[in-house]
Amino acid sequence: MMLTTLGLMSGTSLDGVDVALIETDGKHLKAFGPSGYRPYSPAERNLLRQALSEAVHLQQRDARPGILAEAERAVTRAHAEAVAAFLAQNRMRAEDIDIVGFHGQTVLHRPERRLTVQIGDAPALVRAIHIPVMHDFRAADVEAGGQGAPLVPVYHRALAHSLEREGPIVVVNIGGVSNITYIDGNDTLIACDTGPGNALLDDFMYRTMNKAFDAEGKFAALGKVDEAWIARALELPFFTSPPPKSLDRNDFAVLKLGEVAPADGAATLTAFTAAAIARVIPLLPRRPRSWIVCGGGARNLTMLRMLRERVGSATVEAAETLGWASDAIEAQAFGFLAARGLKGLPLSYPTTTGVPMPMTGGVIARP
Repeated sequence: MMLTTLGLMSGTSLDGVDVALIETDGKHLKAFGPSGYRPYSPAERNLLRQALSEAVHLQQRDARPGILAEAERAVTRAHAEAVAAFLAQNRMRAEDIDIVGFHGQTVLHRPERRLTVQIGDAPALVRAIHIPVMHDFRAADVEAGGQGAPLVPVYHRALAHSLEREGPIVVVNIGGVSNITYIDGNDTLIACDTGPGNALLDDFMYRTMNKAFDAEGKFAALGKVDEAWIARALELPFFTSPPPKSLDRNDFAVLKLGEVAPADGAATLTAFTAAAIARVIPLLPRRPRSWIVCGGGARNLTMLRMLRERVGSATVEAAETLGWASDAIEAQAFGFLAARGLKGLPLSYPTTTGVPMPMTGGVIARP
C-alpha cells in the first residue's frame, strides 16, 4: 500500500528545517511531491549552538538539563511551523498525510557509549499538526550496538536504482558531517560517515567573517590550500577505519588551523572535506565509477571541483543535475524511513551502521 509521507529534517549544519513529500510503500518510490524550508533565525541557531555545547555532558538520552529544554521547545515549534506553512502553501490538509517522519535535531552522537540524542518533542508536534509522527529513528540501532548513522542509505539505494547506470555508484551527502552510500547492484550497500562536511568550514566562516557559510565556495576559491595540514589531519585513526563508522558533528573541532588568512583557512577546510571523502576509496570493494553529491555541499562549487581533483577518472555531479531535489533528499529519506518503520522493514544493516542484524526502528506518536 502506497503512503503519502512527509519527511522533516534538521541537520548538523543548523540552518533550518527541510520538509518534503513523497509517495512510497517503503520499498519503491511512486512520486515526489513538493518540498519546503523553514530557516532557523539567528537566535534559534545560537540557542542550538549552546545546546550542542551543553549536550557534551549528557549521560542519559532523555535528560534535558538547562538550555537543552529550551532548545527542544524551539526545535519542536520550528518543525510545527514548517509543517503548517508547507500545508498552507500546497493547499493540503492534515488528513492528506498518512505519516510524518520527524528526525529532530541531533545534539550528541556517541554510539561507543550506546548514546544518541535528538531533541524534539514528538507528542507536542503531534498535538500541533494533528498527524501521526514517526520519530526516534536511531535509538534501536545504537542500543543494539550499531553506529546509528547513517540512516539514509536505504533511500539512496531506491534513488540510485532509478538511474539504470553501471555501478559502483556513490551518493555523497555533505551536510555538517559528510557520509557516503556505496551501491553496487541490488546486493551491495555500504555506508559510513567520511569526515567533516560543512561543519568545520561553517564554524570557521562564522568565527572569522561573521557569515553562516561560504556561498558557492567563492571565498575558498580565493585562498591557498595547506596540503601539509590536510595530510596531518588525515592521519587521525578514523580515516583508516573500515566502514561502517559514524561521527558527531564536533569530533574534529580539536583540529586547529592556527593563524591563517581567512581565505586560506576556508580553502584548506573545503579541501579537507573533499580529501576526507576521497580517503574512503581504498576502503571500498571497488573503485566507484560515479559520485553523486547532495546536501548543502552540492552548492559549493569549489568543494565539487576539489572532490573531482581527488577521485581520479570517476564522474562527480551534483544531485540536481539528475533531477533529484538535493536540498530535499534527507527530508524525503525520513518520509521513506517513516513508511519503512510503519511496516517493520529494516532501516539499517550490518554494512551501513554495523548493527548485528538488519534493524527496523522508529517510535510512533499518534493524535
